[in-house]
Amino acid sequence: MSLSVETTAIPGLLVVRLPLHEDARGWFKEAWQREKMVALGLPDFGPVQHNVSYNAVRGATRGIHAEPWDKFVSVSTGRAFGAWVDLRAGDSFGATVTVELDPSVAVFVPRGVGNSYQTLTDDVAYGYLVNDHWRAGQTYPALALDEPTAAIAWPIPLDEAEISAKDRAQPLLADVTPMTPRRPLVLGARGQLGRALLAAFPDALGVDLPGSGAEASLDVTDPAAVAAWPWREHDVILNAAAYTAVDAAETPDGRRTAWQVNAQAPATLAKVADEHGLTLVHFSSEYVFDGTAEVHTEDEPLSPLGVYAQTKAAGDLAAATARRHLVLRTSWLIGDGGNFVRTMARLADDGVSPAVVDDQTGRLTFATDLASATRHLLTTDAPSGTYQVSNAGPAMSWADVAEEVFARCGRERSDVRRVSTQEYAAGKQLAPRPAHSLLDLDKLAAAGVSMPDALDALDAYLA
Repeated sequence: MSLSVETTAIPGLLVVRLPLHEDARGWFKEAWQREKMVALGLPDFGPVQHNVSYNAVRGATRGIHAEPWDKFVSVSTGRAFGAWVDLRAGDSFGATVTVELDPSVAVFVPRGVGNSYQTLTDDVAYGYLVNDHWRAGQTYPALALDEPTAAIAWPIPLDEAEISAKDRAQPLLADVTPMTPRRPLVLGARGQLGRALLAAFPDALGVDLPGSGAEASLDVTDPAAVAAWPWREHDVILNAAAYTAVDAAETPDGRRTAWQVNAQAPATLAKVADEHGLTLVHFSSEYVFDGTAEVHTEDEPLSPLGVYAQTKAAGDLAAATARRHLVLRTSWLIGDGGNFVRTMARLADDGVSPAVVDDQTGRLTFATDLASATRHLLTTDAPSGTYQVSNAGPAMSWADVAEEVFARCGRERSDVRRVSTQEYAAGKQLAPRPAHSLLDLDKLAAAGVSMPDALDALDAYLA
């Protein structure tokens, strides 16, 4: 038999067929082999504890308990009958799967799926890996072994089985409170991207700095506050928190804040993600490049210019240390709030003819499209790594974008006065900007994401 992974009627519950290498002495098996099993579709769930349950006599039956962690169950000696009932909130609540377990069969049990085992022989030992530690005071759903809707065909009748008094007193399915799914956490929820992420992930919790007016607050620059957060309630961290004042970052106060928010916080979050088995999604910027290349690929060496750029580059490196991570690099973000497009539309309506630089090129990225791409990458379980995300279409300068906005507002394109970056910066204290911000989207497309054209998205945004 070769190693294989099979799906079941319960989403996420997987049966694993394990090769046994036998000879006259007995047998050997790889009870857990991360590289091979993950390649076949098993989640890389990051176990932190290995437990062994020994049962002396045939008929020992353990109750249907839905623990708040994932587990990987494998029998070492004897045989057992396993029964699983989905106790998670959702369409599959109450679904049941049964499998006979011996040393050649293992099962991956996702968080919230009730599991029970009945020994079929004497001297049964089974081990299980879990990705969280047991803690006193934790409560979780349990179900009666004789639940009629589950209709579990126990090989040994329950009245002949060895069952604890506690497990005999568990409730029927109609009285079970389903385990609520873990929800994404959006950091920087009051920003343009944060708002779009909350719309794309309606079950997410949005948090921002204290006093921001967000649903909840978390100071991501305070390690103690981050450590105290209830991370077990979440499965994904969407880090849209950022210090984006590019010019103010060149000042002493701005420099300190930029390093705290853009670099220190992602490092803290990467550690949290690994400790709690979460996926970290970190949003970055094309400013990590110096702009000398006309098109930037994901593997281009980082070459930040100013302080803001340097902190974003450091944040990229920090976020990428998380075992499960997506670093999503974007450019010229436009969302719900103050931004370049809104400013140009207001100036057009006010009859102003602005001076706009025409020697910095790139693509607009609309926050709603970035949030949609983020959701696709997560729901399709895209491999960890860096992905560049912007809207599609040819490179445009800021002056080109301004002209497009003016034309859509009923003004003449010629009302936008084109200037060079050097002309625009004369007499101002401005941080350096990359001249070319165009991001290559081939890796994103290979992951199944087709981004809308930037001008089509602009039409929809201004409609």
